[in-house]
Amino acid sequence: MPTPVFEEYEPAGDCVCLGCAQRRRTLARGRAIPLRDGGHPAARGARRALVLATAAGVVLGGGGSAALAAAGPAAGPGPVALDDPGTPQGGRAPLHGRPPAGTRPPGSAPVGAPGAPALAKRIDRTTIINRAKLWLDAKVPYSMSEYWTDGYRQDCSGYVSMAWNLGTNEWTGSLDTFATKITKDELLPGDMLLFHNPADPNKGSHVVLFGGWVDATRTHYVAYEQTRPTTRKQATPYGYWENAAKYVPYRFNGVTGGIVPEDPAPGSQPGGTAPFPGAAKFGPGADNQYVAELGNMLIGRGATRFYPKGASTKWTDADRQATEAFQRAQGWTGADADGVPGAHTWRLLVQQKGKDIPPPPETGQHGPAGKPAYPGAGVFRPGKSHPAVTALGRQLMKKGFGKYYTSGPGPSWSEADRRNVEAFQRAQGWRGASADGYPGPETWRRLFA
Repeated sequence: MPTPVFEEYEPAGDCVCLGCAQRRRTLARGRAIPLRDGGHPAARGARRALVLATAAGVVLGGGGSAALAAAGPAAGPGPVALDDPGTPQGGRAPLHGRPPAGTRPPGSAPVGAPGAPALAKRIDRTTIINRAKLWLDAKVPYSMSEYWTDGYRQDCSGYVSMAWNLGTNEWTGSLDTFATKITKDELLPGDMLLFHNPADPNKGSHVVLFGGWVDATRTHYVAYEQTRPTTRKQATPYGYWENAAKYVPYRFNGVTGGIVPEDPAPGSQPGGTAPFPGAAKFGPGADNQYVAELGNMLIGRGATRFYPKGASTKWTDADRQATEAFQRAQGWTGADADGVPGAHTWRLLVQQKGKDIPPPPETGQHGPAGKPAYPGAGVFRPGKSHPAVTALGRQLMKKGFGKYYTSGPGPSWSEADRRNVEAFQRAQGWRGASADGYPGPETWRRLFA
């Protein structure tokens, strides 16, 4: 029989299907990376039909043309799901550049053996979120084949493996062996929402870290996820945009204060907190992960104004000023508020105890040219009430970003405020964590400009 001739389908340049959109993004980045099962759906369908027709011709001694005709026309492009993760992933693998983790104690079954639960190192929730923020701050680019400097694969499952401090790179088909299924009501920061599609693991399978509820309605949560183009953090509808039922909540078996007994792990402080690394890790010239962890914890306690570009592993005067502000918020003075964290400062931050950093003194007053001064990120949180929230709402309406208000802005922070701010941020061209609906200093400056 004659061999069919395959003609490549060339879609229109503005085709909106996922394959073409992905191809355009790849070309825009200037990286010649072959798309995994990429290209236009019609082209993929034609290739599949060609393979089936040729195979049928070989086995049956003919009929290839009939089989090709029976395949029918390939499906045309469908609508693009704006928040489809579209992130194929790699499989299980050791940390890149390191031998497989030898974490199996004597007499125990190896990870993956029938009937044996996957081993999990103990870790507290604050450390999980702080590890997740390391990639967020570094804007780690998405890749299913490349590895970050810490040895973890730069895809969604590699990100969760890193945040949980697993000794291997897992995938959506194995992460549940390190965790226990929970309910939506039980979710706490550091848990994960997992969707694994066993029929086609690279079609829809995705995993995100749960960072906490946006407000009391529990309709949106803060999601930390590794997706294209880089690591992002943003308010996300439960469970994942249009997929409320597919994403299942899980809790890491090694998390302290969760489903495991709260006996201290070896080398940790009482209560399961991350041990203080020592004063030598902080101060001029210091450059390590503990400096970044300190900055991220301080940001969560009201120090956003000291970190306009986020926390860094390098110690700067911003770290000293933010630490001093936190220490003074506890009522400490003199040598107790020198801006360098000691064991007591670290313990309060890790355990989320003590008083938050108050807004700057000029709160409620006006800055240059009569513009209201930024009051600090702590004002714009669920349950908070402040005159600055009213001023924010009025300015949003003045700028044309008040469509989510049903009764006008007020002093109590609401989901309507957050959605209006998010719309304003997106109008600036910001995406991901930069458009989470919570105003920072730059959002405030542009809004009142």
